[in-house]
Amino acid sequence: MFPSTAQAHVVVDEWVRAGVTDAVACPGSRNAPLLVALDAADRDGRLRLHVRVDERGAGFLAVGLGSVTGRVVPVVVTSGTAVANLHPAVLEASRAGVGMLVVSADRPVELVDSGANQTIDQAGLFGEAARASIVMPLAEDRAGAARTWRAVVARALDRAAGTSGGDPGPVQLNVPLREPLLDPADDAPGEPDPALAGRPDAAPWTRTVAAPPTSTLAPLPLRAGARTLVVAGYGGAAVPAGTRLPEGVPVLAEPTSPLWSDPLGGRALHAGTWVLPAALDGLRDDLRPEQVVVLGRPTLHRSVSRLLADPGIEVLAVPAVAPTGGRPRPGWTDVAGAVSAVGALPDPDDWKPDLTFARAWAEASDRAAAVIGQDPGKDGPALAAATVAALPAGAHLVVGSSAPIRDVALAATPRADVRVHSARGVSGIDGAVSLAVGVSLGHPGPTYALLGDLTFLHDTNGLLVGPEEPRGELTIVVANDDGGGIFTTLEQGAPRYAAAFERVFGTPHGTDIASLCAAHHVLHRRATPADLPDALAPTGRPGTRVVEVEIDRGTRRAAGELTAAAVREALSSGE
Repeated sequence: MFPSTAQAHVVVDEWVRAGVTDAVACPGSRNAPLLVALDAADRDGRLRLHVRVDERGAGFLAVGLGSVTGRVVPVVVTSGTAVANLHPAVLEASRAGVGMLVVSADRPVELVDSGANQTIDQAGLFGEAARASIVMPLAEDRAGAARTWRAVVARALDRAAGTSGGDPGPVQLNVPLREPLLDPADDAPGEPDPALAGRPDAAPWTRTVAAPPTSTLAPLPLRAGARTLVVAGYGGAAVPAGTRLPEGVPVLAEPTSPLWSDPLGGRALHAGTWVLPAALDGLRDDLRPEQVVVLGRPTLHRSVSRLLADPGIEVLAVPAVAPTGGRPRPGWTDVAGAVSAVGALPDPDDWKPDLTFARAWAEASDRAAAVIGQDPGKDGPALAAATVAALPAGAHLVVGSSAPIRDVALAATPRADVRVHSARGVSGIDGAVSLAVGVSLGHPGPTYALLGDLTFLHDTNGLLVGPEEPRGELTIVVANDDGGGIFTTLEQGAPRYAAAFERVFGTPHGTDIASLCAAHHVLHRRATPADLPDALAPTGRPGTRVVEVEIDRGTRRAAGELTAAAVREALSSGE
């Protein structure tokens, strides 16, 4: 067997022995040995292979799979720009703490920087976004070579999973392969070197033992009797199993936080983001907190950013720490102007919060919720509320990281029987369809996605799935307002910028989404929010379908301003 062919079989074999269940691959020439080995492992039932033609989508497919299964997912690509196309997914995996192994086939070192075709200096291409960049030894026909190959694979998987200490995330395994790439006979490894066949008990070459936490954070120094507000942002790693909060303490949570649907003893503020400006602008001084406890990474609301940057409010942060130890994930540094302390959550009995403040927030949130629900409207928030309400129990929901995730936070009623995902690591709209496909492949039940039209169109290659590829049950709700609806709510959406808005921010596209779906053989139907209970009913069959709902972005800014004014009125009245 040629060395490159043998090495590829060894690499894939070691992945399976280490617990890899899914791998994603894109066609290419330099990665041909790895593709052949992956196909053989898939046909033997040793792992599940997912082939995609677009590297960017392949990367986000791996992120979606990894976020649900908790396992490292290898993504195998050829050399050159194919590797660079994975950069957005690597950035998202890095900030989200999702284990991912970028396997980049490469030319041998003598061809790098020589002008050779399809060759770039790709080792270390992802910089600090990767937990590690490891170069596989060049395949050689020599005694003991396979032992080294297996050890390097084990090291790369350990770093990606964070098993022996560290934060899970992306790792690059750069694999230089010298021609000839494929043995014409393509025999299975059967050379005298026993390492080619691996350990006889099917165990991995290196057994990595999970490390205990490297340090125990001291409890946060909460002030007894202080007006305390909990802000729960993106990611669940800062909410460890067994967490409990004092009864009734107000909790303002983003939809991707576990506290959004289960405040763990606290009082969920479903309309809290509508109320917060009143506390910050002096309308309701009784709602202004003295200390804020931050769990996870707040990413959605400017009012929360203002809250955490207020020098008159003490901010105490609970960092997200990898289960096996390693560095805390610095999720709380993005928005906090000054964090006074970082530590663990104290025991609920040690908080002693101001209960009058807690009751005031509960009452204010209830008032705001009553106002918000008076007019369902035909905009993004109304669609978000209807979508979440229509989902079956046990569903996973992938929400676009632009307007839809904010709409869910502003308008939807939280549900403990629905898990919400969103690419809030870097908050890009890259690869959203592929991310949802990955979640559907990792979740045994029905998966749904709520995406804006531009986000959907940005990754229409995610609909391109070959006839032999595995499929999950995925329904994509496309909120079609013919452009970028979120910008209407920002500064550039003000009337003074109307002349430039449509071309450079609104970006109308006029795309026929039904025809686009037909080209991909994807089922499509148009619906209204009232149709969603029927349109989103589970089918029990694998495959992707698209439900297109037209909404009006032209009314979004005015509707938001009217709702905010109505909330202010409700909060300022004595009723």
